[in-house]
Amino acid sequence: MRKLIVSLVVVMLGCDFTPQSLSRRPGGSSPSTDSSGGRQQTLVDARTGFQTNIVDAGDRFGPPDRPDGKVFELIHYKSPVGDLAAYVTPDPGDGQKHPAIVWITGGDNNSIDDVWSPRSRSNDQSASAFRRAGIVMMFPSQRGGNDNPGVREGFLGEVDDILAATDHLAQLPYVDKDQIYLGGHSTGGTLAMLVGECSSRYRAVFALGPVAAAAQYGGDCVYCDPNDEREMDLRSPIYWMHCVESPMYVIEGEEGNWEGAIEFMAEDNSNPMIKFFRIRGHDHFSVIAPVAEKLAAQIVSGQVEVNDQTFQGVR
Repeated sequence: MRKLIVSLVVVMLGCDFTPQSLSRRPGGSSPSTDSSGGRQQTLVDARTGFQTNIVDAGDRFGPPDRPDGKVFELIHYKSPVGDLAAYVTPDPGDGQKHPAIVWITGGDNNSIDDVWSPRSRSNDQSASAFRRAGIVMMFPSQRGGNDNPGVREGFLGEVDDILAATDHLAQLPYVDKDQIYLGGHSTGGTLAMLVGECSSRYRAVFALGPVAAAAQYGGDCVYCDPNDEREMDLRSPIYWMHCVESPMYVIEGEEGNWEGAIEFMAEDNSNPMIKFFRIRGHDHFSVIAPVAEKLAAQIVSGQVEVNDQTFQGVR
């Protein structure tokens, strides 16, 4: 892979985004290449046995807001660090099994709060189009968020929490376990990519507005030493794209963080399972609603085939 010099400035909800340069290893080497310079290591292998050193636990926000139970229920799912809170669509009571999506919000996605109140179409971070289409939604909090056990790690242990949340979702009697999708926006998009690089269990992964490398958050959103190269490598999607085995769609508005981040992943990518889409006329936030509508329609139809025509004419 070629040397990257990354510089990016966007507005991020909850995590400040700082211009940050990112350089590849001398000679174009990648952290996913094993010590012999041969095969590419998987992210699962690279994470195995790795002990992160957390230097900042972040703030506690207390228990999550409690929904009325009509649109979402507050539940707890079992994760490697203990029981974590989540919002889940209640059983519609129709005796059917429905497609479902795990959705990871932006900003500090370790914590969850109100995702049921109406949002502006220009910034609908609840991705409400999915639930309006009848798709079961799950918003999992993660370690260290709200009043959860554990501490925030920022794009590392949280991968295991999302996979545990998916296990819970798959066992609900009204969910079709063979039609579970994963999606996220902003920091949630970055985490969704990392989860998709560790697991092939999802029908498809939708990553809206991620970054290429955790270093691009300028020290925010990660709780390890941001100067520790190995820590940051394991939190950076660009190095592990070869691991993706299920369809993954990386999507961003043309006025969002495409330049200097997603464009580098698109140019470096050689994995046919990953496709990149730059949506004209939209920014980092306005892209969510129209894209979610298009994706929801495909999920309900049972035929998810995202291509250049999918987002033509989105408003």
